[in-house]
Amino acid sequence: MPQLDTSTWFITILSSTITLFVLMQLKISTLNFPLSPSIKSTKLTKTDNPWESKWTKIYSPLSLLPQ
Repeated sequence: MPQLDTSTWFITILSSTITLFVLMQLKISTLNFPLSPSIKSTKLTKTDNPWESKWTKIYSPLSLLPQ
């Protein structure tokens, strides 16, 4: 039974890694990123809801006393 020749494994793995690295760098370099991101205001605006101006209470039918 012949022995497995592993002498070329190092150069194969190294060349594959370098090739993948170069391809990823080329892929990333084509993307457009904003140069200076703008700061957005985080101030919340208050909305007037009709149910906030008065006191309301909701009764569950199961919590009512039997008639």
